[in-house]
Amino acid sequence: MFKIAVILGSTREGRFGPAVANWLLDHLHQRDDMSADLIDLVETPLPAILPVLGRPPASQEDRDLLAAVSPRLASADAFVIVTPEYNHSFPAALKNAIDWHGVEWQAKPVAFVSYGAFSAGLRAVEQLRLVLAELHAVTLRDSVGLQHPWAQFDGDGKALDPGADAAAKVMLDRLAWWAHALRDARTARPYTV
Repeated sequence: MFKIAVILGSTREGRFGPAVANWLLDHLHQRDDMSADLIDLVETPLPAILPVLGRPPASQEDRDLLAAVSPRLASADAFVIVTPEYNHSFPAALKNAIDWHGVEWQAKPVAFVSYGAFSAGLRAVEQLRLVLAELHAVTLRDSVGLQHPWAQFDGDGKALDPGADAAAKVMLDRLAWWAHALRDARTARPYTV
């Protein structure tokens, strides 16, 4: 059983992200090889000011905020980032969550579900790939991009286009393969930088 941390990156008021995340969670709950842990950055905000590189956070409040997220990322076998595209990029809160962590990402696979108007959030994903490569994460080629997502789901949160469900299945199958391969590799030979 692989533990998948699903990171909901949007913190904007009136966001559509929870609908997309819940659709993805439905796919994860149907699998017998994965369990999901939703990390919603609205419910688990992180400090906005990073400490000097290599030092722990100064305040107890900052340590408490990190304690609600960091162990969950550390224990994950893999990640799915659910992100909108804001101004041709990804949300600042998501970058902040990434920057607070280092070893938690190393040698683990990351998949993406993005959404946006015309571009389906793909520009956000391409930038995330660059950021996560620096942290030694392995990003998957197969992802899900939802163009104009507000019209893509019915009242029960089901995708209207069967292609979206098919893309989610392929993405999660690939994520399982990489989670297995990288977990075995980390077990046989710890990853260090």
